[in-house]
Amino acid sequence: MKKFSILVASALVGVVSVAQAADIEAGKAKAAACAGCHGADGIATKPSYPNLAGQNAEYLEAAMLAYKTDARSHAVMKAMVSGLSDEDIANIAAYYESLKK
Repeated sequence: MKKFSILVASALVGVVSVAQAADIEAGKAKAAACAGCHGADGIATKPSYPNLAGQNAEYLEAAMLAYKTDARSHAVMKAMVSGLSDEDIANIAAYYESLKK
């Protein structure tokens, strides 16, 4: 049980560190390119596009990295994320997480 508690505490520290390291304002600036589909406020412009406002940053980051590495296939998303650094992706994810649904 003690090992499990230490493992959970270590994981939580890592998550908090990542969240604190993200720059929401930088993410907002980069996310301007996403507004055409996902809306300026993170609410999608069409029902077929996902809303990103309030979405979990870890999920968004994983999704964007999956598009970038072709683990997920979508030509438009691949083009949108291909020029982003890992830091840009983390910042964009933090920005969308910070928005209200």
